[in-house]
Amino acid sequence: MTLSLRVAIIGAGPAGIYAGNILNRQVTELGGEVAIDLYESLPAPYGLIRYGVAPDHPRIKGIVNSLHEMLDAGTIRLIGNVEVGRDVTVAELQERYDAVIFATGALRDAPLNIPGIDLPGSYGAADFVAWYDGHPDVPRTWPLGAQSIAVIGNGNVALDVARVLAKHPKDLLSTDVPANVVEGLEASPVTDVHVFGRRGPGHVKFTPIELRELGEVPDVDVIVYDADFERAANDPHAEQLFASNNQVKVMTRTLNSWRKPADHEYTASRRLHLHFLHAPVEVLGTDAVEAVRFELTRPVGDGSVEGTGEFTDIPVQAIYRAVGYASSPVDGVPFDERKAVIPNEGGRVTDASGAHLPGVYATGWIKRGPVGLIGHTKGDALETITNLVADATAGSLPAALVDAADGEEIFALLDSREVAYTTWNGWLTLDAHERSLGEAFEAPEHYGEVVRERVKVVPRDEQVEISRDGSLVVS
Repeated sequence: MTLSLRVAIIGAGPAGIYAGNILNRQVTELGGEVAIDLYESLPAPYGLIRYGVAPDHPRIKGIVNSLHEMLDAGTIRLIGNVEVGRDVTVAELQERYDAVIFATGALRDAPLNIPGIDLPGSYGAADFVAWYDGHPDVPRTWPLGAQSIAVIGNGNVALDVARVLAKHPKDLLSTDVPANVVEGLEASPVTDVHVFGRRGPGHVKFTPIELRELGEVPDVDVIVYDADFERAANDPHAEQLFASNNQVKVMTRTLNSWRKPADHEYTASRRLHLHFLHAPVEVLGTDAVEAVRFELTRPVGDGSVEGTGEFTDIPVQAIYRAVGYASSPVDGVPFDERKAVIPNEGGRVTDASGAHLPGVYATGWIKRGPVGLIGHTKGDALETITNLVADATAGSLPAALVDAADGEEIFALLDSREVAYTTWNGWLTLDAHERSLGEAFEAPEHYGEVVRERVKVVPRDEQVEISRDGSLVVS
């Protein structure tokens, strides 16, 4: 049997694009044909790369080049600015496609359930990241009135948040950071940013590149504390990691290189403090955040920690929780509220009884939770697509109920609902427009000469208008 499939993928981030590329390759290698529509709720593609990675990470954002090639090949059709569950239902997609793959990611903050966490001045890292990355659906301004700030978490997102808070705005101008973000950061009075981790320096979840970049931020001193290292000194689990893991070796050496004598004089105008073996237990304050109370912890030898019964209060005026992301449910699809994922077996979505739902699949963070790096989504997508193709080959996919053979029926449906969808050609128009804004940018005189590759357009309606009207491209 020659395969002939029409597949919808929900989410145009790395997970969705990788899934589409692998699907096209596998079906083509079998001598079949596949039409793939990639739905995205935002007007522009790339998901986490565009709206979840700090703007001063050009090496990570280089992944966009490969994602661009996959979409530009023409084998995957982008349909942007369409909210599945609102503009078109899952049931309507199932009527028009042989299979539907969910790659909607994890966009909201995981909770940090301690007293006082809801005080004014307490924020989720995901919301802050969305602001400084110019996400169109968050407010254009951000409250940046704190001098001392706590960031809770020991992963890359925590470091991104801390670095952006501590960094001088002029040192972000070479990136695609939006103009409103630069303006907001310019007014920030911050002097000290504190990053707290519950475990020791040998168990951080940073990557070496992220950690090393901290020491390269101009006019920002990185400060670590001997007492934290001393409490971690007798951790055999950390010693095993150091002996067996090159990344841990690199990060341990980097952290130790920042240890200074007690009388060392720090001269930068801003300081970024890294604290280890500190577990947050309460946010203190009456009408707003005034401090965070931590219990000091110690390693117990198996990679976990226990409380020491000793507490310390760190005065701050703002706290950012960066303890992980969580996915959100999609109307019409099962969702595991406890794990915050779509329940599945190898990417095959399952119902409450554990039975597979024919033709429904998941990949990426909505499938396995927000763990791993962006590159891990390739292997994840491979598993899901391999199972989908096996199901198609076995003839177990449900037949589409609506004749969409010409590929245009979905656009007629969206047009009838006055949905202002965007396309790949529209993204190329918006991309060229943002690049032209970068070329035309003139930095304030006190910044000196600044070369900008692009300036990101933020408002959704402006993105849509530019994408749907090529005449708005600045030549």
